[in-house]
Amino acid sequence: MALTASYVQVYGQFPQFFEALSKGQAPERFTVQHLKDLGFSSSNHRALIPLLKELGFPDAEGAPTSRYHDYRNRAQSRRVMADALREAYGDVFVIRAHPSEDDRPLIEGKFKSAHNVTERVAKLMASTFYGLLDLADLDAEPATVARPAEPPPPEIEQPAPRKEPTAPPAARSTSLHYNIQIHLPATKDLEVYNAIFRSLKEHLLD
Repeated sequence: MALTASYVQVYGQFPQFFEALSKGQAPERFTVQHLKDLGFSSSNHRALIPLLKELGFPDAEGAPTSRYHDYRNRAQSRRVMADALREAYGDVFVIRAHPSEDDRPLIEGKFKSAHNVTERVAKLMASTFYGLLDLADLDAEPATVARPAEPPPPEIEQPAPRKEPTAPPAARSTSLHYNIQIHLPATKDLEVYNAIFRSLKEHLLD
């Protein structure tokens, strides 16, 4: 359900209260003491803290959020308040995109039925909403939330090309080859030829 049940009885002091927020520095934690330091020391003012948390100004621990810091920029404070109301009172804007004073009975009835509260409490809830609405610009463009850049897809490691084994270079031969030409004499004497071949065998082939 996007319809906060937080309300205050001091909704008539919203202009002064949020003016004090924009002028002062953001505290480390928004506490009752800080509320008093801003000049809002009544017990009725304490209900402002849970309301601020519902609006997203401090977080659940009381630490100021980016919305708190953005609101302190006067140039965009009304746009920031409009964003906060759309989140905390989303169900109201489903009924009326731009609620007016004429819609008050309808909105009071919404609070009464949604939270099962008395008519008096429903009126306070509606008055709290309308008090905040006076500080908002519903026609301003909503703040765009920067989305984190998507990481690039993981690179698929390609297998290294397979290297074919290379044969070792052939061993270089160091042997020498000789081409010997023998011119035989023209003779019919076989002993001459036998003597020549015996000499070849003794000196070259061995």
